[in-house]
Amino acid sequence: MRLTLHTDYSLRVLMYLATFPDRLATAEQIAGAYGISHHHISKVVQRLSRFGFVETLRGRKGGIRLALAPEHISVGAVVRATEEDFDLVECFRSKTECCITPVCRLQGALSDALEAYLEVLDAWTLSELASSRTALARRLGAH
Repeated sequence: MRLTLHTDYSLRVLMYLATFPDRLATAEQIAGAYGISHHHISKVVQRLSRFGFVETLRGRKGGIRLALAPEHISVGAVVRATEEDFDLVECFRSKTECCITPVCRLQGALSDALEAYLEVLDAWTLSELASSRTALARRLGAH
């Protein structure tokens, strides 16, 4: 299973915010810390806000912060919210042209694997990902 860059960046934004919970961050700070385009991070923040993972505050003293405690944000929930689809192979789509789909067992095996993958991610929380806050803060710099 391969995650999109959007999901990768979403997890990084959330880890950044969990690392610095006592202050508001800006998209510019987060982008600078990771060396990622400010435009990409802004799009990620918009989506995370729409799904209720972050809050954005407008104005001169505005910024971004987590909308939930890190221990209440599961990695699985973030992945489900940010991935466009989980169509691992053609037969996962509603319209498939594969002639063996009606009798093939590959779809069942891959469905089981995907379910197990997401169950593992559900067991991990943002709090656990950011548990080494001091080390993360050092790596992310003072952005």
